[in-house]
Amino acid sequence: MDIKTYKLRIYGSVENELSFTWEQLMGLPMSRVKVDIHCVTRWSRLGDIWEGIKLKYLLDMVKPKGNFLMLRSSYVGYSANVPMSYINEDCMVAFKFNNLPLEKEHGGPVRAFIPTLYFWKSTKWLDEIEVMDEDKAGFWEKRGYNMRGDYNKEERYWDGLNFVNKLVFFGNKDKDDE
Repeated sequence: MDIKTYKLRIYGSVENELSFTWEQLMGLPMSRVKVDIHCVTRWSRLGDIWEGIKLKYLLDMVKPKGNFLMLRSSYVGYSANVPMSYINEDCMVAFKFNNLPLEKEHGGPVRAFIPTLYFWKSTKWLDEIEVMDEDKAGFWEKRGYNMRGDYNKEERYWDGLNFVNKLVFFGNKDKDDE
């Protein structure tokens, strides 16, 4: 991802479609949050500092009409759906992690940061935000991950795929099988 040619496009069910160059993004108001992150594979990091532009600020600029987002990276063909009801003041388009620029392997130079949901929803190498009227499955959701991914509710997989949780984390034998 070359910041000289980078663009963040926000489009879809909005009143004002917008596109930002890297330079334009860097001129917008920045925020810092200290929050926890939770991965679907059952690890968490507590109290990390993230810096970037509040997602609510960007969404206010485009005036969304829809109730869902699709966060995309055209660089790697990845996407994650996010219900707008999970966008709070901690959600952002992030550029820094613990006071340092995001490293490439962690989505640098820019990624979505959605700490209200499991971390797979925080799309790395973000370059598109589509506002949608209807919820659509993203990359992992098409492969069996939960459509919401609320870590407080432990929404990891589709209800029909809960057996994956047992196979991966607890072995392939149920107590009922003994």
